[in-house]
Amino acid sequence: MTNKDSDGMFDNDWEDSPELSWTEADWEKYLTEHEVAVGEYLKHYEQMSDAVERIDEIARRMGWDMQNEASQSPETDEEEDAPGFADDFDLYTVHRNPVHIATKAIYLSLIANWEKKSVHAGHIPSSHVVDLLSSLFRGREHALQAVQSLDMGDYALALCFFKRALRELNDTLSLLSQLPDDNQGVLLCYREFATPRLFDLREIWLRVMNECRSADDSD
Repeated sequence: MTNKDSDGMFDNDWEDSPELSWTEADWEKYLTEHEVAVGEYLKHYEQMSDAVERIDEIARRMGWDMQNEASQSPETDEEEDAPGFADDFDLYTVHRNPVHIATKAIYLSLIANWEKKSVHAGHIPSSHVVDLLSSLFRGREHALQAVQSLDMGDYALALCFFKRALRELNDTLSLLSQLPDDNQGVLLCYREFATPRLFDLREIWLRVMNECRSADDSD
């Protein structure tokens, strides 16, 4: 199923883009812009980790809230210098998709923090350390493949991958609940760090899944 006439956030802008002949240096610059965008998202996330509406506010800061952006006057537009890809980049790839950037950023924090915490919790069975890390990687893989499917216009396939990502996210939460409490509170600290981030990922994916179903029903 291909939705080429969608008016939603998953328009295939690359279909009408002129062909570009880029060098390896051009692509390196493009990927660097992507890494910067991921870093900026994560920076905003850490700054707003206690805010109730952090998902929407971070999207606004990143310049992704197009409805609000359209209603702002030049004098009141606080996101004039919003982080992201440079304006002279004409090419669109999945790396510029907001869901891709948000998912990658949040998982980056989850994986890096677990790697750091597990080093200081030596009494945990190594199998448990690996199981949790593997679950995080599998969840991220499913979610990023879902976003890739969105960009290809195949909403049914995207829904399948998002469902797999949600199942893996539930497995990650289950593994977190099985972590033993240690005397130094290292593992408890990680559970407190990871749980809201996992629920934010779930919220983002469920919103996108609803958009996919709405677009599918309108065809």
